[in-house]
Amino acid sequence: MPQHFYGHGKLLITGEYLVLDGALALAIPTQKGQKLTVSETTTPGITWEGLKESGEVWFTFHLNYNMFEQTQAANSENPEVRLLQILLAAQKLNPDFLKDQPNLKVTTQLEFHQKWGLGSSSTLIFMLAQWAKVDPYRLLELTFGGSGYDIACAGNDSPILYQITDGAPKVFQTNFYPEFSDQLFFVYLNKKQNSREAIANYRKQPEERKKEAIQKISGITETLLTTDSIFSFNALIDTHERIIASVLNIPTVKQQLFPDFKGSIKSLGAWGGDFILATGGADAQEYFSAKGYTTILSFEEMIFKG
Repeated sequence: MPQHFYGHGKLLITGEYLVLDGALALAIPTQKGQKLTVSETTTPGITWEGLKESGEVWFTFHLNYNMFEQTQAANSENPEVRLLQILLAAQKLNPDFLKDQPNLKVTTQLEFHQKWGLGSSSTLIFMLAQWAKVDPYRLLELTFGGSGYDIACAGNDSPILYQITDGAPKVFQTNFYPEFSDQLFFVYLNKKQNSREAIANYRKQPEERKKEAIQKISGITETLLTTDSIFSFNALIDTHERIIASVLNIPTVKQQLFPDFKGSIKSLGAWGGDFILATGGADAQEYFSAKGYTTILSFEEMIFKG
């Protein structure tokens, strides 16, 4: 019988890079995620097929088990090498995983565009961890690295508060569906941001600056959950943007790209790419369309409601 696994995509609403150092963050699973199916086949080894959201083949390759004995280059962008690294890491955590060298056909299917930055890697790590029966946070640590909030989103059906305490992730389910959600929407910036590079830049920033910002951002996260007006919400995300900009020592996305926009804009996750959160009505959405940013999703379309 085929085995089926699923992980939700992710959006980091508050916290950004500071979640790596203990800031309290609000994160939300998205409606769209990724599926993984594992079935037996007669072809020796593992035949792997990755499908785009359209059903078109994204990549395909064949893994022989003798490849598991060979040393693989670190940080390769080659999907075959990266997947082999993840499978090897899973075996390290669970030596019984693939121990009998079964003949398998593995298919992954994205439900969102692979360049959107909604978690093609994190959903994969989460699903492979379920398949291998290992801790997904440990598997993430041995492979891509990062805070783990995206892993938490993959396995949750509601918004979450996420915080790393004493090196361990703490996840609390919460509620975030404000009355003014019809004035919240998400805009794709037409480019995918490399989160590994962005994290490396964050790590270079002064520790004292980060420490002060962590307290402020954690406070904003808590306040955001109880905000009942779009005016208060705008003020909070504007302050959040200024704090992160000062930590990273770079301008906000609004200053860089949309200085004449009337509403508020907040970067999500890695600054400079992927999606932003913007506020306003239909005219606000038209502002972005006119500038060539035509991938716009409403709060209702983007957010998973369990």
